[in-house]
Amino acid sequence: MKIYTRTGDDGNTGLQGGLRISKSHVRITAYGAVDEANAVLGIVLSGERCPDDVRAVLGRIQDDLFVLGADLSNPNLGDLGIRVTPDMAESLEETIDKFESELPPLTSFVLPGGGTAAASHLHHARAVVRRAESLAVELSESEEINLHCSIYLNRLSDLLFVLARVADRRAGRPETPWVPPPRGDTPGPGASGAPREGSANGKL
Repeated sequence: MKIYTRTGDDGNTGLQGGLRISKSHVRITAYGAVDEANAVLGIVLSGERCPDDVRAVLGRIQDDLFVLGADLSNPNLGDLGIRVTPDMAESLEETIDKFESELPPLTSFVLPGGGTAAASHLHHARAVVRRAESLAVELSESEEINLHCSIYLNRLSDLLFVLARVADRRAGRPETPWVPPPRGDTPGPGASGAPREGSANGKL
């Protein structure tokens, strides 16, 4: 079978079930961002210094992201074939707890990158996953979707942040804290640099 089909030359693409929609549709950009995140994880895995336990986790996540992409590409929620399930996000939470146990508590926002290449790419993947989550939420505002997709993406961005910190810590690289500009006597998170509850790593 040839890789090219010419069927999308008019700017439309096919979903599972045969429906054709514009390639600019938020459903397409949502699972396109999922695909992009998977590609960035591939860069992390190509590095020789990716720890074995992190490598195993990322391999599992890559499989999960194919499930997630398949879910988002199927607007027929009555089709229960390949769907994101609650246990997938729960597994991420368990993994976060495991890796976070070897990290010191956050006292400020940290800048992405500046340490190991693995950590920089993990931060990149985290940012792409956050975009994918936003797009999935945007899609859910106009169409019914499997809400476990956006929940999974939310937990995944947390996990990738934790793994980025772990990669730098294990390599002996210090984190670079964000130093906020002076704000006079204005109180708030900018005064101390400490993240507000629910906004660690700038995450909403």
